[in-house]
Amino acid sequence: MKSCSRALITFTLSFSLLGCASVAPLQPPPPQLFHDALFKPTEQDINAERVFAFSPAMQEYLDFGMRAQLRSKGSRQGLLDALYNRSSLQLEYDSGDTRDAAQAFSDRKGNCLSLVIMTAAFAKQLGLPVRYQSVYVDEIWSRSGDLYFLSGHVNLSLGRSLAEGRERVDDGSMLTVDFVRHPPGSRQRMQVIEEHTIVAMFMNNRAAENLQAGQIDAAYWWVRAALNADPKMLAAYNTLGVVYRRHGDLALAEAPLRHVLAQEPANTQAMSNLSLLLGDLGRHEEAAQWAQTLAQLQPYPPYKFFDLGLAAMRAGDYKKARDLFGKEIERSAYFHEFHFWMALANYGLGDIVAARQELGLAVENSTTPQDRQLYTSKLDLLKPRRPVFSLLQ
Repeated sequence: MKSCSRALITFTLSFSLLGCASVAPLQPPPPQLFHDALFKPTEQDINAERVFAFSPAMQEYLDFGMRAQLRSKGSRQGLLDALYNRSSLQLEYDSGDTRDAAQAFSDRKGNCLSLVIMTAAFAKQLGLPVRYQSVYVDEIWSRSGDLYFLSGHVNLSLGRSLAEGRERVDDGSMLTVDFVRHPPGSRQRMQVIEEHTIVAMFMNNRAAENLQAGQIDAAYWWVRAALNADPKMLAAYNTLGVVYRRHGDLALAEAPLRHVLAQEPANTQAMSNLSLLLGDLGRHEEAAQWAQTLAQLQPYPPYKFFDLGLAAMRAGDYKKARDLFGKEIERSAYFHEFHFWMALANYGLGDIVAARQELGLAVENSTTPQDRQLYTSKLDLLKPRRPVFSLLQ
């Protein structure tokens, strides 16, 4: 499954795209969790209004590039054809940086959240009702250095314009639009979420991306804005805890993680981060207690079998590596990196056919143009008697 968003674990940043649809007024996040004076101002434009902002280039495409489709097929289908037909914009799925509507349109690519935002911006300009959904998918992890990222997935549904017989937003005839391919016959479980949650997801992703790039001050302001947009977004409190820890404010990192666990006592991301934080603070007995609880909920942490497989590869035990990579694929069937290393293990065992199949799956499930290009180039190198690790060069 391609996803949106983003050693021993240092801290787990959650991109879990979850939220609650509610008509009740939003209560602000606990003010004691924020410590603005510790962080330098950022030059990045952190503005909720920019997320869906309609650029002049988008308006020009709406006025002229979409004219034929809108006239012949109606607003809803015409919009979708104009955006996603291969003969039109040729948009590309890219799980890299999260883009706002204008950036996704300009770059002609984006992850699922970016494409949802861009499509919604056009739909609202056309007067189409929009509904957002968080889609329940199997956990998909990725990592960068000592940071782990848990990615989720969102899509949207569109109604018809007022002139074409506008439906209520909860009408059963709304058309759901998804930007990733799901397994044939799979049934997607979805939860309706509000637009302010989409904005918070965008900002939490930006916080994580800045943190990954070492821009800790900017990450703080992004996650702060995310929590102001949706104070119920627990993933952002987890991110806030990570930001404090990376900034060296260990004592301040505990409160946002405790806040998550007060709402969700079995939240494994916050639990993992809290256990590690308590260890950093020298509270080893508490850390061990949380680690024990975590082990019961999550006996095999993300990448456990993968890391053991890498060790087996380095030792030249390709059969053991293949078995371990297989265990990782069993719980994350659509992550490209696992299939790439399974291809290497099969290649080491002399099974060129299986290696090509796995590398093909790596290409199919890659989520950035760079990864697709990399894995495609490796297919040409799968020839007998070539050293296994030469494929990494």
